[in-house]
Amino acid sequence: MNDLSPNATLDERLRNQVQVHLEQFPRRAMEIGARRAAAVALALVADDQHRPCFLLTRRASDMRNHAGQWALPGGSIDPGEDATGAALRELHEELGLELSHADVLGSLDDYATRSGFVITPVVVWGGARVDLRPNPQEVAAAYRVPVSVLDAPEVPTLRHIPESDRPLISIAMLGTDIHAPTAAILYQLREVALWGRDTRVSHYEQPVFAWK
Repeated sequence: MNDLSPNATLDERLRNQVQVHLEQFPRRAMEIGARRAAAVALALVADDQHRPCFLLTRRASDMRNHAGQWALPGGSIDPGEDATGAALRELHEELGLELSHADVLGSLDDYATRSGFVITPVVVWGGARVDLRPNPQEVAAAYRVPVSVLDAPEVPTLRHIPESDRPLISIAMLGTDIHAPTAAILYQLREVALWGRDTRVSHYEQPVFAWK
């Protein structure tokens, strides 16, 4: 187990445990079919209090797809690229954070979105000294969110909507509710990478506004 308390610090012990948990996890990949392959980066970094955090962005308001929504750094996988390469590229393009394959700790389950993507979440170690330079064309704001918020008693929040028989998942943070796919991926980050549990999230639903 890991110390996810507000007083925890980002250190090599945490890095090693996360890597071991991901190596032991039987990740589930999905067939792409007619959908598009995408990747997101779950970048573990420190804030100014040395707490372990993940990076979360607010998409620019003039983006063509999902403008203004909360998101993990990521995007479509280009031809000839794999999920790891795409996640690292998007981290650099969106936040100016240049990391290498040596910083990749592993991957979580694929998650299929209602809008036609299959997302592969890639967990990356950013470390303690990270200088973020958000690209204003893609990112309205970038946040270092302490991983301790994922361990709150109310995480995750589940409810039902008339449009689906699948449970809608959300996580409260930054004064708002973060929904799937981001919420589902962050919940699996907590369960698998941080706690070493065998928890699946592909069945969790997205809000209707994210279906397009």
